Amino acid sequence: MMESGMESENVFDIKITISRATNMHGKKVGNIQSFLRMEINGMMLAESEKRTVDPAAQYIEYDFTHSFPCCNAVLALSDIPHKPVVVTLIEVVPEKKKVEAKSIVLAQAVIDLLPLLQGQCSFSCTVTLHATNAAPEKGSVPPLIAKHPILDVCVSASAPLLTEEQLATSNLMKVSLETAYSLPDTFNQSFGPTAPPYICTAIMEVPYTAEKDQLLLFSEGQLKAGGHREDNGRQRKRPHHAPLAPGNHFLPGAFFHTQPIDQEDGELTGLEDREFRNEAETLLNRVSWDTEMTCFLNAEGVTRLRQKITESRFWPLEIMKSTIANEKSGPASKQAEEDPHIPCHGVAFIDMGRLLYPGVTHIRGAYSIQPYSSTLLLNKTRRNVSLLKEQLKPGGNKERSGTATATSSVKTNTGKAKDTKAHVKATGNQSGVGSVTDLNGADHIPPDRKAYIDFRTYVMIEITLTNALIPKTSSEELARRVRALIPPRPPSSGGPNKAERAVLNFHKQVGNVVKHILEQYEELFGTRLKLPNDCNREQMMAQLMGALNVSGRYFAFKEQIKPAVVRFVRDKMQQTDTFTEQQDLHEFVSKLYVDLVDEMHVALNKIYSNGNEDDSPEEIHLSTSHLSHFAREAQLIGDYQQAVRYYQELVVRHPRDPSYKFEWGNLYMQTGDYMKAKMCFHDAVAVQQSHQPSLMMCGVLAALFNDFEQAETFLERATSIEPLSLIAWTLLGLVQDTQNKSILAERAFLEAKSLLKAKEASNQTQKTEESDVDEESEKQKGQEEDKTIPPTSHSPNMKHSDTENGDTVQSEPKEKGISKSIYTETLEFLLHNYALEMAERALSKELSSKGNHNFHLACVQLLRAEYCNAIVTLREALLGVEQVADMWALDGHCHYLCGSFAEAQGSYERSLDFPEQPLDTHLVLLRLGSIYLQERKFEQAKMTYLQACEKSPSCLTWLGLGISCYRLDELWIAEEALTEANHLNNQNAEVWAYLALICLRFDRQEEATLFYKYAIRFNLENTALHKEVKELQDQAQTRPLASCFEPDS
Repeated sequence: MMESGMESENVFDIKITISRATNMHGKKVGNIQSFLRMEINGMMLAESEKRTVDPAAQYIEYDFTHSFPCCNAVLALSDIPHKPVVVTLIEVVPEKKKVEAKSIVLAQAVIDLLPLLQGQCSFSCTVTLHATNAAPEKGSVPPLIAKHPILDVCVSASAPLLTEEQLATSNLMKVSLETAYSLPDTFNQSFGPTAPPYICTAIMEVPYTAEKDQLLLFSEGQLKAGGHREDNGRQRKRPHHAPLAPGNHFLPGAFFHTQPIDQEDGELTGLEDREFRNEAETLLNRVSWDTEMTCFLNAEGVTRLRQKITESRFWPLEIMKSTIANEKSGPASKQAEEDPHIPCHGVAFIDMGRLLYPGVTHIRGAYSIQPYSSTLLLNKTRRNVSLLKEQLKPGGNKERSGTATATSSVKTNTGKAKDTKAHVKATGNQSGVGSVTDLNGADHIPPDRKAYIDFRTYVMIEITLTNALIPKTSSEELARRVRALIPPRPPSSGGPNKAERAVLNFHKQVGNVVKHILEQYEELFGTRLKLPNDCNREQMMAQLMGALNVSGRYFAFKEQIKPAVVRFVRDKMQQTDTFTEQQDLHEFVSKLYVDLVDEMHVALNKIYSNGNEDDSPEEIHLSTSHLSHFAREAQLIGDYQQAVRYYQELVVRHPRDPSYKFEWGNLYMQTGDYMKAKMCFHDAVAVQQSHQPSLMMCGVLAALFNDFEQAETFLERATSIEPLSLIAWTLLGLVQDTQNKSILAERAFLEAKSLLKAKEASNQTQKTEESDVDEESEKQKGQEEDKTIPPTSHSPNMKHSDTENGDTVQSEPKEKGISKSIYTETLEFLLHNYALEMAERALSKELSSKGNHNFHLACVQLLRAEYCNAIVTLREALLGVEQVADMWALDGHCHYLCGSFAEAQGSYERSLDFPEQPLDTHLVLLRLGSIYLQERKFEQAKMTYLQACEKSPSCLTWLGLGISCYRLDELWIAEEALTEANHLNNQNAEVWAYLALICLRFDRQEEATLFYKYAIRFNLENTALHKEVKELQDQAQTRPLASCFEPDS
């Protein structure tokens, strides 16, 4: 810490002031004369003046101040955490027959300078003076009530050791080695009166600058007998005990706290390991270090730490067992010095990768100790040099002179470390057992090392950082980034929106035109209500139109209403692009005509409703839920234009609801128009910045376009929104895995798995509660029946049957044939939104795990239009697993789209036989009904469509019911069903055509002609239906002629 050649600008003075010592008592009765000696790293800094105190006062005012220089170089700063200032209390006892007084060491205190590395320029503390000849306390230092002497200390620095920038970029790493469990027999033989004393040594290497490493040597692992667990809350020890009093071995305020196994970060955390660990940590012998070492890393060291973890996430912790020799061993042979044998040489590979998780500063867990092997070390860590062997070689410490911690660590234990080193060399010579390498380069494992595998030995280790290596982005920052990518849309002001204003403006213009037409009518015919005798309605209409044309009013009316129509098209129908296809233009004009006529009728109703004008917007005939259901139905059957119209209407009605924009984007994902889908999802996020599904799909599309930075921004934002979404975490992991960010992807998948685990636990709890409620209700019901039914009516068989049925209902499994994991849940989201590329990535992850994945593979194949492959995959899925309705429904869809209607019918019927219906029951019923109609099974079609109308009515379900009843000659029921279908969708050509057929059957030719015109206007494509209407029209026209030739009765 003190160096001679330091530049003045890099040198700081550290001043330590000891003002008072209290609870003082000496070896002899009477006044106490004492002084303090201050040391650091075995070097004396200063001594205080001798002070005398009366025992009754029990305190001494020392007023002892000393300053010493400290450099801000990394080497000097790295010494601060593990080289405290040692203060020794020495009593001066005068001897009667001697000239010089006798000095007796009473106690020792330790002053930690670590706060100076944590940004403090000064701090005050109270340190305890521990007796130097006391036995070590078990677990913790005695409390203050034991009347230990204490020192009041103040520490200050002339300037901060670290600037604000250095403090922000540097780090303190604390490595705590706790206990090794399930020891091999070679360790257990150390217990007994005749056994030589053993210690266990562990070593680990960490960087502290851009070029140099430091060794962490844990050299005082003590063998302990089993029969109990390690105490929770036991105190952590300092790394170097030799120069310290026993009471100063412990770090003040630092304790070990146990945590559940499932929250650990290491190995042996599975359910199958619980029993083994419980036995090992309770009954078996163990080695205990309970030591914490603190390392300072500057900015370059932190960067190198990140780099080393990225290059190799597994870091070796080498362990060995050695005896404490009572006498020095003889000189070792040259071969032993070159390649010293290390008894019980094991290595644990600490997974440091989790420290690269954003925001993670702490890892703790159990890590298996494996037999040391250079081949294993090379494969795991990309290095083949044993740290222990390097340390035990002659001059091993000098070769690593740049590593201050290792040097000091070894030299501190002057007696133990040297003797251990000599004994290890001697043991290597005597045993002659070393690591032998065969011709293929594979290491033979000595028996003393192989025992680690047999006994499943593991060690508990904890690593803590003051600052995360990868800072976690706050939810506020993520929200800011999303706002920068998609600015939020300001809320609309009160009153009608643009679409509503366009409709109201059209109503107003219709009212103005009607007013002027009435004026022209009154000029021609007066105000009378009855028609003149000399003309009929058609003549009056022709006369009125002629007058409007002659006067120029007709042209003026058209010009007057034209802006309102343009505004209606732009704001209400949201049509701003030009049409490239004539067919699209024709369909849009037909839709526009119908909408304008409907709105004109609304405006006329306002005018002629007894003078009660209502300026409210258009009356909504269909509810939002109906429109959403119809839109999804049109999307499923492939009527995308109709689906777009429904979604447009939903968005117009609810401009501040992002869910409808999201569903609209889902439609464009199905059609493969990803740019329009992206616009819809972005619009949804603009409306509501925290809409999780839209954020996830924005991320999916950004990844599809290889914009991974934006994809991670959207998905990270989605993961930060409550409730936490395992799908968002899984998608983030998939995107990061695509970029080969394996550690970040692993972290995302772990977060998703923890959410899935919590979800399953919550579902299990809910099921248990529901089961308890059902049992209680059944019990109460049974008690009521006992009161009302005579005892003779009870039958044991009947009671047993009821119990069996009840158990069957309660224990009926749900979807056991379809595996559930984070990937399958994400797959369902992606398949629902037709994100096939990302779904394939999720599927590849799922296929690498255990379970039946054929169902989800078949779903992907179905969306790829690989129907035959999907059928084969489903056949495999249905073998050997519990069948569910969704599997048979999917099988039916595959056969239906292949044109195998007979097989599809069978699969659909089987899917509907299950107690739990398939998720897409509506589509199953529609397609099954259409198959029945094709096969002319009209009665079955009628029942199928009737079931669909009861569950989820729509225009298509009523149309199917109407067709079935029409073919069964149930014309009145057919007309009612078709009328209901027309009410739900007045632009379905087939509905108009079948209504025309019914009118023709009832001889209502005018209505039939009108309905048929509507069918043609809406592009009736069914040629057979065209032909059938034409034939009935011809029959209706020839019927009056035939009646003329019939004989009179």
